[in-house]
Amino acid sequence: MNILITVKKVVDVELNMHVRDGAIVTDGLQYVMNAWDENAVEAALQLKEKHKAETTVVSIGGGEDVQKIIRRAYAMGIQKGIMIDDPALADADAFVYARVLQKVYEKGAYDLILMGKQAQDTDNGQTGIILAEMLGLPCVSNVIGIEVVDNTHLKVSRVGDFGTEELDVTLPAVITVDVAINTPRLPQTRGLMMAKKMAIETLNLAKLGTTAEAVGCDAPKSRILQFIAPETRKGGRKFEGDPAAVTAEVVQLLVKEAKVL
Repeated sequence: MNILITVKKVVDVELNMHVRDGAIVTDGLQYVMNAWDENAVEAALQLKEKHKAETTVVSIGGGEDVQKIIRRAYAMGIQKGIMIDDPALADADAFVYARVLQKVYEKGAYDLILMGKQAQDTDNGQTGIILAEMLGLPCVSNVIGIEVVDNTHLKVSRVGDFGTEELDVTLPAVITVDVAINTPRLPQTRGLMMAKKMAIETLNLAKLGTTAEAVGCDAPKSRILQFIAPETRKGGRKFEGDPAAVTAEVVQLLVKEAKVL
């Protein structure tokens, strides 16, 4: 089994972010691998260990931050990495990403595409499903379990509207995973050191055999117009004193000010 795993660079959401003039202030930001994509990497590694699958990660974007993300995947145990670096993709949306990934898929001989179900920066959750439609492949989203039946079939579990659903999937296929599928392993020191020496295949749109116009860069279907910071919440009020008196005061505030009683 040959597996392609998509990984995306996202802002570390554990850090404070600031908005100025409708844009995110990028000074001091740090970037990490999208959390759901890390679960996809772990799922691929488990298939590699149990079924001798071959694994390749692909990330769209350039620069040192993307390279670090790919090398983290190497340190976890991924065998190959591809970086799609082209300035025309700076404002790519889900459809553009899907068209680019379609070209990556067509250049390889992949049996399975594993993706995180969504990205932490946009929460769209669309790219995997769009990609499957473009490729004409079966797609299962929100997956929490993968079992290999044979060389051409998987049994997968997904979170549905009314509970867990089990489906039989014929390969090749696209699967998007939920964080509940596993707990990603932490790279070991030896893996981190070896990852520094591993090569990353770098491609642009021309090397993929396509153009910015062909993948839709000139007419994206969605565009971020501006970022709006949430309103600052007022500080809470602390009550001290006799419990009975405090309770009576709180009830009065809920009735007269909050108007929830």
